Amino acid sequence: MTIKKIKDRAFFYGVCFFSFLTIVPLVAIIWELVSKGYKQINWSFFTESAPSTFEAMLAKQSGDILPGGIANGITGTLLMVCLAAIIAIPVGIFAGVYLAEKPKSKYAAVIRFIADLLQGTPSIIIGIIAYAWVVKPLGSYSALAGATALMIMMLPLIIRSTEETLKMLPGSLKEAAAALGAPYYTIVLRILLPSAFGGLFTGTLLAVSRVTGETAPLMLTALGSTAINWDVTAPTSAVPLLIWEFYNDPNLADMIWSSSLFLMALILILNLIAKQVAKKWRIQ
Repeated sequence: MTIKKIKDRAFFYGVCFFSFLTIVPLVAIIWELVSKGYKQINWSFFTESAPSTFEAMLAKQSGDILPGGIANGITGTLLMVCLAAIIAIPVGIFAGVYLAEKPKSKYAAVIRFIADLLQGTPSIIIGIIAYAWVVKPLGSYSALAGATALMIMMLPLIIRSTEETLKMLPGSLKEAAAALGAPYYTIVLRILLPSAFGGLFTGTLLAVSRVTGETAPLMLTALGSTAINWDVTAPTSAVPLLIWEFYNDPNLADMIWSSSLFLMALILILNLIAKQVAKKWRIQ
């Protein structure tokens, strides 16, 4: 065997070894969540609010599984993420279109700088900003404040993914539409955006999965609630907030694993959907 083949084989096995080391922690985390979290997964887990400390203590003393579930967290997460997406998706997409169409303009440089700055900003700082912008003026914690924080976190991801996706489109698309006399807004809305749908949808879904698991900004904005709440001006719970509350109560410790398992499964499903859409709508 030649020296070159020996080096190639050594490099190949080295890559395989380090790849295996990367997978081991992930497998260990998933196994821990599944082995400890599946016991609490039942119909009540998805339809009832979190139990009180007293209810959990009685259940532990009798050897039963904890009553209740995380319905208040699921509905709160759904409410705040949907509110954030309603604002962040159109604003982020059209900002990304501007960056792709006018990459060297002064305003594009400012937008790109702000997007990069927001993407690197710790989530707790964004929570403080949303607290100052929404919680203080309204005088109370609310789902609207939590959605504002999540919206700020989603924007840079959507903006940059939209910009990069549109840059991958062949210039002949826009040239052909312009040659046929189509106005600019028609070129953007009817040609460029539909052609880049796969990348836009994938970027949006990844942004949603990114903010779904956020806890710190919601502690300063949504605060939490023991009941299912659909009022955007009232304090609202979320699955990450419930996990934090369960962690601080020894009687509810069993709920940590089941809630974490649910949240991990939800984010995993969103990422798998994003990958499948990206694969199906890949730009040629």
